[in-house]
Amino acid sequence: MVYATAHTIPDDLKDQIREAATRLKEFAFDRVNLRVSLCDNIASKRFVHDEHGSMLNEVFFGWSAEEKRWWETKNVTYFSPVTIGARYECEPFWCNKNGFYTRTPNPALFSLDLSKIEHFTGRKAALVVPIHLPFGRIAAVTFHPEDGECDDLSAVFEEFSEQLEQLSRQLVIRYVKAIDAIPKTAAYPLLGPREIECLQWAAGGKTDGEIAQIIARSHATIRFHIRSAMEKLDSVNRSQAIYKAAQLGYLAKVH
Repeated sequence: MVYATAHTIPDDLKDQIREAATRLKEFAFDRVNLRVSLCDNIASKRFVHDEHGSMLNEVFFGWSAEEKRWWETKNVTYFSPVTIGARYECEPFWCNKNGFYTRTPNPALFSLDLSKIEHFTGRKAALVVPIHLPFGRIAAVTFHPEDGECDDLSAVFEEFSEQLEQLSRQLVIRYVKAIDAIPKTAAYPLLGPREIECLQWAAGGKTDGEIAQIIARSHATIRFHIRSAMEKLDSVNRSQAIYKAAQLGYLAKVH
């Protein structure tokens, strides 16, 4: 089995990916009785495929024997509550129709609808390891109980989530780096504190005049800093500069 899409991967990297996938599969199934489902990019409607176009979750992680092919549900990677949860949480969590269960409270998850979890995952509960990668990419490794009636993963989460997280990250990072799937970008110069501050407020919808009042600088100074940031980020306009700065992690929420 070669873990790739339409990419050429050196043999040594194929071996590393295969080794990481095998360790994850054996630990999840043999130790915890969980089946693995891998999505290397939740912004894509496709799960990971091998070089022959076969879905990796089917041919390697054992989903081919399932009677209900839930992963073929239209836009499952977009609308599954599991992958939606991965957008709002960076640590492992588990969920069932009653809610999300995390290591620390996360109010952003409270309003998400879990009523269709079984429709989108084929199970009544799922344990999820979200993996937030550079340039805004999010991968998710989901673990499903073999028992289709199981709806409580609290004990499994408490005992095994750290090991599952470590093994999942090893596999996803090796896979993504091997296929060079993260978009290449120029080595942008570092933004200065004022440029970052102006872009943060701009991303929040503030005009140059409003930013000038907030940080007690002139309107011309604000325009200077934002234009300087645009040049450093090789952006054609303000919106593109904000987008690139967000992908590079500069636009944390302004408090």
